[in-house]
Parts: sequence; C-alpha cells; structure tokens
Amino acid sequence: MFLYIWPIALVVLSNVVYQICAKSVPDGMNPFAALAVTYLVGGVVSIILYFALGNHGSIIKELGKLNWAPFVLGLVIVGLEVGFIYAYKAGWQVSTAQLVASSALAIILIFVGFWLYKEQLTWNKLVGVAICLVGLFFINYKF
Repeated sequence: MFLYIWPIALVVLSNVVYQICAKSVPDGMNPFAALAVTYLVGGVVSIILYFALGNHGSIIKELGKLNWAPFVLGLVIVGLEVGFIYAYKAGWQVSTAQLVASSALAIILIFVGFWLYKEQLTWNKLVGVAICLVGLFFINYKF
C-alpha cells in the first residue's frame, strides 16, 4: 500500500511547496532568470540522486536511451512553471490558480486518455467532468 501512496503524497507535498515558491518569486524578477536557477538546482539534485540511489551504471548509457519525450517535457515544464509565475503576477490567488488549472487539466486528460491510450470513458468520469465544470463556475463566479 505504501508503494502505491507515497508517490502521490510526494506530488501533493511538492505541489504545495511549488505553488508557494511560484507565488514568492519577486515581482521585479524576470521569471526566466528564476527558472534558470530552478533548473540548475534541479539538474544538480537529479544527478546526485541518480548516483545516490544505487544507479551506479553509466549515465552516458542511460542518455543513449533518450527519445523525444524528455526534450518536450523540458519545454512544457518551462511553460507550466512560467505560466503559474505569470498567473500569480496577474493577481490569481494561490488558493484558486492551481485548483482551476488542475480541474481543467483533469477534464482534458479524461479525453486524452480515451483518444490516445484507449482508456475507458465511463459515466463516472463524465459525471466527474460535470462536477469539475460546476466547481470551476463557483470558484470563478463573483456573486
């Protein structure tokens, strides 16, 4: 059970700290300069963890297994991170920006899963989409 739960717990904890950090980038700082430092730290930590976690094989051999995905992932991570930094600079609240983005993402990924990965599109998922849309309405509507 732990092996099933710990990755999601790590994602949640990391996302909380991520949102706090993204909102805390100084207003006058260029977001891309902040991201350059972010990726420098991330790169160093990734290399350290590669060797520290028992992967004593050749990192060059591992890099030989590359396909298109890590390169595109690098591009979209920049978009994801700079998008949140700019959203906070534009006035989004930390309590709603992630929620709105995640709800929209969940809706889109249900259909991506169906079309690209042949995952089942069930009534439960469609009801979930409807609930997400209702939630987005209430989060963004000013009464």
